[in-house]
Amino acid sequence: MRVLGIDLGSKRVGVAVSDRSGTIATPLCVIERGTSQRVDHNEIARLVQEEEVVAIVVGLPLNMDGTAGKAAEAALREVERMTTVVGVPVYVHDERLTTVEADRVLMEQKMRAQARRRVVDKVAAAVILQSWLDARTSGAQVEEQS
Repeated sequence: MRVLGIDLGSKRVGVAVSDRSGTIATPLCVIERGTSQRVDHNEIARLVQEEEVVAIVVGLPLNMDGTAGKAAEAALREVERMTTVVGVPVYVHDERLTTVEADRVLMEQKMRAQARRRVVDKVAAAVILQSWLDARTSGAQVEEQS
């Protein structure tokens, strides 16, 4: 079961993919935001086909207290539109602190700030996806949006 992980950003979309067993998440690529979300979603749909994934997990930027603020509401609206294009189930997963975690990992690897900016989004997507994969194997509830 191969799954795509998505970290939505205003300028870039980080993408990660799991291995075929659905156990390990790996950073895949960064999509620079296009002229519209539809263009971005078409690119994600292309990756769904190319990578032969059966589902997508999108990071949900909840507030630190677990409530859904403006960023989470915007992400949910985008996920709703994305589901009409990608052709596979789309799940959301709490992404609190994933970019912080991704940046910490990259800093530990002694990456310079400019190099980190180029890859942090896809590493954050891998952190989101890995967290979702781990939650599934532990029997935690997963929320489907489509």
